[in-house]
Amino acid sequence: MAKRTAEPRPESGISPRQPCPCGSGKRYKACHGRAGGAADVIVTRPFEGLAAECELVALREFVPSATAKLPVREGREVTLATVLPMAAAALMRVDEKAFVGLQVQTRSGDISRDLARALEWVQSAEAGTSLPVVGPETAEAGTVPNRLQDLVDVDAKLDVELHEDFSWWIPGDTEPTGEVALSLERANAAIMPTERLNAEGVESAYWVDAGEKAHLRWVRPEPEEKLLAALARLSARGELALGEDSRYAGSFRAHGLLVPVWDLDREKHAREWEQPAAELGTRLAEALESLDSEPLNAAERRSRDGLRGRQITVR
Repeated sequence: MAKRTAEPRPESGISPRQPCPCGSGKRYKACHGRAGGAADVIVTRPFEGLAAECELVALREFVPSATAKLPVREGREVTLATVLPMAAAALMRVDEKAFVGLQVQTRSGDISRDLARALEWVQSAEAGTSLPVVGPETAEAGTVPNRLQDLVDVDAKLDVELHEDFSWWIPGDTEPTGEVALSLERANAAIMPTERLNAEGVESAYWVDAGEKAHLRWVRPEPEEKLLAALARLSARGELALGEDSRYAGSFRAHGLLVPVWDLDREKHAREWEQPAAELGTRLAEALESLDSEPLNAAERRSRDGLRGRQITVR
């Protein structure tokens, strides 16, 4: 029987059979190591490995107007923004303040890679310029483009600042005109009042006034099946709500994470839900821990099946 010859390592030093460093889950030879360049693969959990993963999902998917300083490892200071004028991928304001946008149209399957390209662009951008969109790179085989995880401190969390409108798009001494003025008007008109809950043990949880009712959207870091099991345990005990005037509405998947949603009485201020959310967080943590020694019983399994039927996938 003929012996199989070992596949040569490319100049990058990565074995063709190793997982591609881009995070796609494919082997290197089928992704960034293939002839003709990288495959445009879908990365279902693009922010994995970042301490700010849950916050990034929230800012990408449903927080209207917010900014946060990006913990870049080197280079100029850059502000991460939910939305930029004309939904640009990056912006260098006339006052030379640099921004990278999250809620943008992308043309590749890896948001983390797109954000890295926008971050690299803005590091050398001229004042008053913007990057409309980012797409698949055209790197040669044997090279792996950066991802956000390569350019920022992965252990740093984000200090998110919410805004009532998008006036921060424009420097204080500048009057918006033309397309920017129109984009600003439209963006301000679409904002739903949103607040981030600040309580011990409550992170990446946002209250939003949707009109007829208010909601709590809470991005969770746990694996989906384990989180569903813990939610089911609380549901079977009648402990899944945040108290009176609230009910568990369901959940949606976004970028590899599960986001449970509760309907709330909109007559109550967001701050009135902080303590109930903290108490729910404690119950949920206990339920998650109990799963290691106590499997779900029949009633809890039925509850889990019901919760699974109320899930949707956003991205």
